Amino acid sequence: MATSFAVLARRGAAALATAAVLGTATTPAAFADGTSPSPAAPGLYGTGDPKFDGVFRQSLAFIAQHAAGVSPTGQAVDWLTGQQCADGGFPGFRADAKTPCDAKAGEFTDATAAAVQGLAAVGGRDRAVAKGLDWLKAHQNADGGWGMGPSNPSDANSTAIAVGAFAAAGQDPAKAAVKDGKTPFDALSSFQIRCQEKEEKKDQAGAFGYMPQNGELPANDLASTAAATAVLGKGFLVPAAKGADRPVQPAACGDGADAGQWNAAEAVAGYLAKKLDANNGFLKSSMPGAPEGPDTGATADAALALAAGGHVEAARKPLKWLESADSKTAEWAKGNPGRLAKLVLAAHAAGADPRSFGGTDLVAALNETGPKPEPSSSDASPAKKDEKKDDGGGFGAWWFVAVFFVASVGVGFLISGRKKKNQL
Repeated sequence: MATSFAVLARRGAAALATAAVLGTATTPAAFADGTSPSPAAPGLYGTGDPKFDGVFRQSLAFIAQHAAGVSPTGQAVDWLTGQQCADGGFPGFRADAKTPCDAKAGEFTDATAAAVQGLAAVGGRDRAVAKGLDWLKAHQNADGGWGMGPSNPSDANSTAIAVGAFAAAGQDPAKAAVKDGKTPFDALSSFQIRCQEKEEKKDQAGAFGYMPQNGELPANDLASTAAATAVLGKGFLVPAAKGADRPVQPAACGDGADAGQWNAAEAVAGYLAKKLDANNGFLKSSMPGAPEGPDTGATADAALALAAGGHVEAARKPLKWLESADSKTAEWAKGNPGRLAKLVLAAHAAGADPRSFGGTDLVAALNETGPKPEPSSSDASPAKKDEKKDDGGGFGAWWFVAVFFVASVGVGFLISGRKKKNQL
């Protein structure tokens, strides 16, 4: 698949923004500081520059709070709802909600799908959720997937987060999102690496690539964690693990794999578990310019993805690393609502306690980054909350960083691009 440099450059800005929220790369300090809402944006979580990630981090905060039995204040929900454009799409952030959106360049699949999941979690915003889903349907590609924005070719991460949006709204993506006879799962299938004849690539079986480049589909861990929950028809919110653990099975390579016995979900889970085992519980950074070593955000994604498939024991391995002092997870997530939300969701999904995670109350820390939650629900248990409102599915996305592009041009280019006009 040929992709123009202009398109890649536009995605690069969005990739950097998402990396800032998810902690998958070296990012400007403006994205990571602060422990209270910005006075310039009442209701917004975090005080870091919201130019690129405001909608996304707000949405993740709502989803994580729902998982923990916490209800955000109406002011915070109003802020997110007010970011929606007239046609139902969402930008990364708009400072003046009265200014019309740029439908061709200012609205994005990832922001829209995240916002749909966030608003579905808080409830009571059905019209906004429906408009968001309509926008996604209107911009679905003929292969059944989505790109970062309108007219962009499909990629694994944007397709995965869109799947989560339909799931969060209680809709089956295979039925509610069909374009020219293709579903999102058809598109995701095209991004998964099956058994390789080349010896050096056999360990990639089951992995997902971000998107093809020059006829190749390189394995990408962030795309893999995102797609691992999407192929299960789930979004960011994964119900707490219950029941017996499901052991991870390696990719079914051999004659059977080509005879209809390939299981996409099991194959990617096997790939992730193998990578985690090889690295003593964490995933390594795949971003140029990032420090050599563990990628905390990707590791949290992996825990969530494995838990989504019922692989609880495998999911607890990365959780154990995240809780360890060596991981410095508390320092990584401090004051950052997007990162704190990721940890809450991963811990919740794997059956751990996000209120006592490596000596940190992640829920309290997340609440402190935004307006004080509704007092009547802050003490409610997740179980009681779930009785009142179906949590609608699983994980997603994390999964939507355009890492393949970042790996192609380097983080330095993207950081310098922040100084130019926002092209999101």
